[in-house]
Amino acid sequence: VTCSSFSTRDSGIVDYESRPSRSWSAICKRISESGSEERGVFTVLNQAEKDGRYLTRWELCRIAKELRKFRRYKFALEVFDWMNNRPERFRITTSDTAIRLDLIAKVHGIPSAESYFSRLTDELKDKRIYGSLLNVYARAKMREEAETLMDKMRTRGYATQPLPYNVMMTLYLNLKDHEKVECLVAEMRERSIELDIYSYNIWLSSRGSLGSVERMEQVFDLIQLDPSLNPNWATFSSMAATYIRLGYLDKACDCLKKIEIILTSRDRLPYHHLISLYGSAGKSDEVRRMWNLYKATFPIIPNVAYNTVISALLRTDEIDDARKLYDEWAKAKTRYDPRIGNLFLVWYSRNGLGEKVESFFDEMSRLGCEPNGLTWEVMAEYHIRNGRPREAVSCVGEAVAVERRPKKWAPKPSTVAAILRLCEEGGDAASREGLVEILRSVGRLGD
Repeated sequence: VTCSSFSTRDSGIVDYESRPSRSWSAICKRISESGSEERGVFTVLNQAEKDGRYLTRWELCRIAKELRKFRRYKFALEVFDWMNNRPERFRITTSDTAIRLDLIAKVHGIPSAESYFSRLTDELKDKRIYGSLLNVYARAKMREEAETLMDKMRTRGYATQPLPYNVMMTLYLNLKDHEKVECLVAEMRERSIELDIYSYNIWLSSRGSLGSVERMEQVFDLIQLDPSLNPNWATFSSMAATYIRLGYLDKACDCLKKIEIILTSRDRLPYHHLISLYGSAGKSDEVRRMWNLYKATFPIIPNVAYNTVISALLRTDEIDDARKLYDEWAKAKTRYDPRIGNLFLVWYSRNGLGEKVESFFDEMSRLGCEPNGLTWEVMAEYHIRNGRPREAVSCVGEAVAVERRPKKWAPKPSTVAAILRLCEEGGDAASREGLVEILRSVGRLGD
């Protein structure tokens, strides 16, 4: 969904707002730096206008798009709120409303998005608004709600293009209901709705998930038969992942080479997938080659890139090279990302290096790491292996506390069973009761 503006093509009006501005990025940066300040976006935008900057629709939509790109959803929503408060200047379109609904779901939760949707007039609820709510349900894996809404979209004539079908197919793919994916493909064909490349990519992934190389390749053959379709990096990435999982490494590498041919300097994501998939294929030399290419292409290296390459190297057991990259990242970081440190904790734990687990955890703490749920979960498993139920329970409690979503996170059943077994063997009633209290707090006592 994208921002749209009032068309002036045939009105005889010069659309000055369509001109790109050079200063929108500076305002976006100031918004990002406002931190958690209450209504910080309003302050920045008001100050910009007070300083003589007349903000246009194009600029504001571009700022909101950039904030969404970096998952600053609260700030992006406040940009739209600021526009909404100035109806004399900004005509709010259905595209704006669809984006706002999506942001409300991300910032305030799905019930708030549903309430916002219900307050909209029927005249405003076009396919974009319905599609936005459908995407909200699908992202949350709310199957019944998504299916009900999809039926309404069919009735209203809003399901005549691939997009809503792609959303539903993605939902079924995530739910591992591959039969429903096939049913939706059949429905699209029956209704003469042409599958786009995203439809085919989802279909490919679904068949690949079933472990059928032959049926997956049948879908790829259909793509090649359609001159209007061009396989993209996601097409080959999906096929490569299936080939790797099923042991067809030569075919996987052929797909990865095809991705390399269509790489651009504008999109980092294909590079991340290539590095990760080469790691899964056990090709550590290719991981290093792609990492060097990545660094030569992008001058700024974000945490997610270090996470990807370190994870890939650890999957090939290249611990020394992974450690060198970790040290490089640790020197350059502005904030410790526990997801990167967790990669080493998990690797040391899986390889039975208990002392390394403890010493690396201490190192993470010295570097300013604020452990997340996975950090504490790995440490709990470490204490379980060393027969320390009290320490394990303490780690589980820490995990619940830092996740900040206690009703959505809980220790793994295997972790719970192992702690209870240790408590019973050692007669540790206090630790057992402590674990019971934690399970009660996250609503999992009856599981």
